Amino acid sequence: MFQKRVLLSKYSNFKIGGPAKYFFEAKNVEEIIKAVKLAKRLKTPFFILGGGTNILFSDKGFNGLVLKPNIKFIKRNGNFLRVGVGVQISQLLNYSINNNLTGLEWSAGIPGTIGGAVRGNAGAFGGEMKDIITEVSSLDISEARFKIIKRKKSDCCFGYRSSIFSAEGGSVSGGKNSKTKEIITEVVLRLKKGEKSKIKEIINRNISYRRKNHPLGYPSAGSVFKNVDIVDFHEYEREYRKYLNKRFVKISGKFAPINDGKIPAAYLIAEADLKGISRGGAMISSKHPNFIVNISNATAKDVKNLIKLAKKEVKNKFKVDLEEEIVFV
Repeated sequence: MFQKRVLLSKYSNFKIGGPAKYFFEAKNVEEIIKAVKLAKRLKTPFFILGGGTNILFSDKGFNGLVLKPNIKFIKRNGNFLRVGVGVQISQLLNYSINNNLTGLEWSAGIPGTIGGAVRGNAGAFGGEMKDIITEVSSLDISEARFKIIKRKKSDCCFGYRSSIFSAEGGSVSGGKNSKTKEIITEVVLRLKKGEKSKIKEIINRNISYRRKNHPLGYPSAGSVFKNVDIVDFHEYEREYRKYLNKRFVKISGKFAPINDGKIPAAYLIAEADLKGISRGGAMISSKHPNFIVNISNATAKDVKNLIKLAKKEVKNKFKVDLEEEIVFV
């Protein structure tokens, strides 16, 4: 059933956002098609919502249709899992534990749905979605006659927090500058047989790390900015290979940590003396500076002001541009 004037703050980990003009949860591909056709007929923009974990909704809401594909199933064939786009990562992780399947331990503590994780090639603790994906199915909505497209991993253009689906230009469609042409519907994952005790041990270790180092007591969208490639620090570009296998590099007189050839955005924000800085009800976390947290009824404007400040100060100090990982709607 289509709903009207649904507060998007209820569907955002930030707990921020005004009302959507229309809201619809689709339980299957047929219902997705129905919703998209209606939006096109009404000539209204529509937004594809996953788990709402990396989204900042506008205080004014969304003047169109918010479509949430809530397709939830997990089907096993040996070490292969076929998973619906609306399955929560935590649910999938529990399934892997109960079935002694390893390969998902890195995702422990990551909120959201499998669809969002595929779109942004979610990753942590040295693992990424692309490591376990074999196939992704999506609904092509670019033409009047919709069709399902199946892609092997090699055709999905997975990169750092990106894929062919995010490269389309976001999840807003039907508007003047629409670029989105596909909606992910399901994914096939390949895991491996493992020992339940070892799987649970790794998961518990990763969750403990998050509890210790992330500000989980406040609403947030997780990491706001992508980590920065070492090659973006131009004085080190020629020596990039030299630093690939090192853990630290000297920048501005201090030793910055390196993780897979990238400088953590949290380090850069902390070195710009922005830990604990607040605007309205939002604050740059002192515990993890790449998190902006909602400490007291923050607005989207409050969060955007802090994002603007962080980008400005990091640019002034390090001469590099921070790129947002979160999506603005």
